[in-house]
Amino acid sequence: MKRKVQSLFLPGPAGQLEALWEQPTSADPSPSLAGLVCHPHPLYGGTLHNKVVHHTARALQELGLPVLRFNFRGAGKSQGTHDQGRGEAEDTRAALAYLGDKAPGAGIVLAGFSFGAWVGLRAGCGDPRVRALIGIGLPAANSDLSYLESCPKPKLFVQGTRDQFGARQAVEALVARAAAPKQLVWIEGADHFFAGHLEELRHAILEHFPIHRP
Repeated sequence: MKRKVQSLFLPGPAGQLEALWEQPTSADPSPSLAGLVCHPHPLYGGTLHNKVVHHTARALQELGLPVLRFNFRGAGKSQGTHDQGRGEAEDTRAALAYLGDKAPGAGIVLAGFSFGAWVGLRAGCGDPRVRALIGIGLPAANSDLSYLESCPKPKLFVQGTRDQFGARQAVEALVARAAAPKQLVWIEGADHFFAGHLEELRHAILEHFPIHRP
C-alpha cells in the first residue's frame, strides 16, 4: 500500500514530541476517521517505531485512515523525561489536539500497545473526539485499567494467548468488567510482543474494526 509519510514535531506539555503523520495516497482529503497510535513503555525501548505500533498503524491505513503516531516524552527525539504515565497521558491529549487540527471534523480511533494502551485508552475515554478504542497487549498484570468499566465507547482488545503481562484469566475478567460495546480477540500462541504473529494482529484489526466506517 502506497502512503505519504511526514516526520514532524508537535507541541507537548513538556516540550516538542517527535511524530509521524502517515496518509494513504488514496486518502480522502477530509477523512471521517483518523487514527492515533500510542507506543509501549519507553524505559524498555518502546518508541513509535515498535513493530506492533507499525503494524497497527498499517492496518488503520489499509482501512483508509490517516494515522498519527508519536513518541512520548523522553523517547526518541521527544523532549522531556519519563513521568510514570502521568505526563504521558498529557502527551496523548496533546497528540489528540494536534490530530484534531490536522484532520478537522474526523472522529479519532485511538490504539495503544501495552503501556500505550494503559495510558492512551485512559486519555481516549475522556476525549469527545475519540470514537473508538483499540487495546493491544493489555498489561493486566501490573496496570490499573478499571477506567474501562465506565467507558462506553466501542472497544476492540487484541491479546496473545501467551502474553507474559496479561494472562488469559486476568484479561478475560478485565474485559468482562469493561463497559459495552466491546470485543476481545485472542491470537493463538502469541506472546506480549506478537513475535511471529504480527500479520495475525494486523488481520484482527482489519476484521474486527470496532466501528462502522462511513
